[in-house]
Amino acid sequence: MRQLSLVVTCTDRKAVAPEASLHARSLPVGTVEERSTIWKGRVADASATHPLDRLYCGDHWTQSRRLVATAAKAGFDARLWVASAGLGLRPASEPAPAYAATFSTPHADSVATSADESAQWWKYVQEGQSRATLQELGKSGPILMILSEVYTKAMEAELRALGAVASEALLVGGVREIPGIRRVASDAGLRLALGGTLTSLNVRMAASWLRHCEDSRLTSETTSSAWHEWASAVPRPERLNRQPMTDAEVIAFIRQETEAQPGISRTRLLRILRDSGRACEQSRFGTLFKRTMGDQ
Repeated sequence: MRQLSLVVTCTDRKAVAPEASLHARSLPVGTVEERSTIWKGRVADASATHPLDRLYCGDHWTQSRRLVATAAKAGFDARLWVASAGLGLRPASEPAPAYAATFSTPHADSVATSADESAQWWKYVQEGQSRATLQELGKSGPILMILSEVYTKAMEAELRALGAVASEALLVGGVREIPGIRRVASDAGLRLALGGTLTSLNVRMAASWLRHCEDSRLTSETTSSAWHEWASAVPRPERLNRQPMTDAEVIAFIRQETEAQPGISRTRLLRILRDSGRACEQSRFGTLFKRTMGDQ
C-alpha cells in the first residue's frame, strides 16, 4: 500500500480542560517571536499530556479519524497529522498537553492579530516543536490536507514549499490556488449529499474524494474526473427563501462552528450560514460575531 499523509486542523473542543497557563490569552505582551518562545516553553514543561487523537472532540475530529480507514480502502497506508496553532504540525498519535490557542481573530485565545502575525507564529511554533513540515511529508509520498482559510494563510510558506516538491498533493478547503497543489474548494452545496454538520463538511469532502480514488493515485485525472462528475450530479439544497434567525440562534451557530473550525473567518462563517438556508444581514452578523468571540 502507498503511504499517505493526512493533515487536518485541530479543534477548539478538547476532552480535557487546559491549565490557565496554556490559554494563549495568558501570554504577556511582546513580539510574536517572544510570545511564541514563552508558549513553547510552557507546552514543553506541562506535566499532563494526552494522545492528540483522544484529546480533540466534535464531529470534525470524529470524521478526521475515520479518514484513515477510508484511505486504506482506497489503497493507502495513511498516517494522520494535526496542524495546530498551539503545537505546530504533529502526528495525531503523539502526546501533548491540553491547550487553548487559535489563529481566529477576534478570539480571547488568539495567538495573532493579523494574517502576517499568524504566518510568523506558525514559523516560530514549528521551530523546535514540530517533527516535520508539509514539504517533508510531500517528499515521502502523497499528501492530503484539509485546512481552513486562516490555517492556509498561516501555513502558506510551507504550502508553497510543498507545491515545489510534491508529486501528489491535494488541498480540500483553503483560500486560493497554490502552484503544485490540486485544490478542491469547500462547497456547502454538497452537505445534503454528504450528510453531517457543516463543521465536518471539508473532511467529508476529502473522504468522498478518497472513495473515488480507484487507481490509488490521489491527484490523477481519473480520480479528479470521477469526483467532479459525482459532485456535479448530486442534489443540492434550495438556497432561496432563507430562514430568518434570532440573535440567540446566530450566536449558537457561531459558537458551534468556531469551536469545530478554529480560525474560520467571519466572512466564511456567514457564507456557510447562508448556504445552509438561513438568513442574517451582514452587519448584524458582524456585530454578533464580535460579541460572541469577545465573550470567550
